Amino acid sequence: MKPYVPEYVGTVTKYVFVDSPNTTPQDIATAAYEIAQGVMIKETCFGCQITGTPEDVSRIIDHLRTLDPYRIFIKDRGFPPGDSRRCRADLGGARPGYLGHEYEMSFIRYISHGLKETQELTKASLKKAAGVALPLEEPLDADILEQLFSEEK
Repeated sequence: MKPYVPEYVGTVTKYVFVDSPNTTPQDIATAAYEIAQGVMIKETCFGCQITGTPEDVSRIIDHLRTLDPYRIFIKDRGFPPGDSRRCRADLGGARPGYLGHEYEMSFIRYISHGLKETQELTKASLKKAAGVALPLEEPLDADILEQLFSEEK
């Protein structure tokens, strides 16, 4: 087996997802390109992919989140772009992981709504809305958890 030699040592890769009626994936990618300063940006159908030093990637993500704070989500990517262990150019076949992204994007609007609604709540009103003390004072009993799982079926 050929030894693996990483191409992007010291970098991280993050996905930036957007699900917004006001901000498009192209808007996200364009804003990232404008402040990239040598960081690798790749526009995708769901937002963009950013590869660079952890500091540079964080700087860009912080800027992008200001565009639509409740509808932009970040996810770590395990492999850098073009990594021979994962790249379809080397392996062929379907895009691994994209079905997971598609599934996550199907419910992300509910998370966006929850983030926006809870932003303006005080701790007391959030506690009242939740109906239980936050955080839970005692751990959840394993029998109750098992019962909840069986009811879910």
